[in-house]
Amino acid sequence: MDQPAYKTPRETRMVISELMLPSHSNFSGKIHGGYILHLLDQIAFACASKHSGNYCVTASVDKVNFIQPIEVGELVTMKASVNYTGRTSMVIGIRVEAENIQTGVIKHCNSSYFTMVAKDELGKNAAVPGLKLEYKQDVRRFVERMRKKDDYKRSEQEFDAKTFDIEKYLGQLEGLNTVIELKTS
Repeated sequence: MDQPAYKTPRETRMVISELMLPSHSNFSGKIHGGYILHLLDQIAFACASKHSGNYCVTASVDKVNFIQPIEVGELVTMKASVNYTGRTSMVIGIRVEAENIQTGVIKHCNSSYFTMVAKDELGKNAAVPGLKLEYKQDVRRFVERMRKKDDYKRSEQEFDAKTFDIEKYLGQLEGLNTVIELKTS
């Protein structure tokens, strides 16, 4: 059966919840950020695979903002949706919330963006269905990721090691927590 040419973010949205255990904590007693990253990668994979109908791999992680700590005993819920589609890639937006299951208080703990690439049976990049944008927030999320992609390309060009114009930035470093002692080699 052929994949549809377009899918809505709603069709492939994923939600997972997991109770945070002492084995997930770091030395300060909070849930280890590495464990949360592990869960983020899992839900990004599931969401991207559901959207594309293919096995998917993580190409990059744009941003992981740890906003509030997660405590042992809290129920963590991750909500993932496809925010942007390219030809073979998808940006998966993920929101992480933690709920104190005794009080019912829910806090936003993390927002992340994973770029996932679909692979065919031979391990080659595979085309993905596009996004059918139904709601204003769908359009906003798509355009935001499209802009971020353009910003990354411009930044890569501007800061390329071979063409970087140091004179353009030296003045901007004055007054910052740095000392410049340039060597010639």
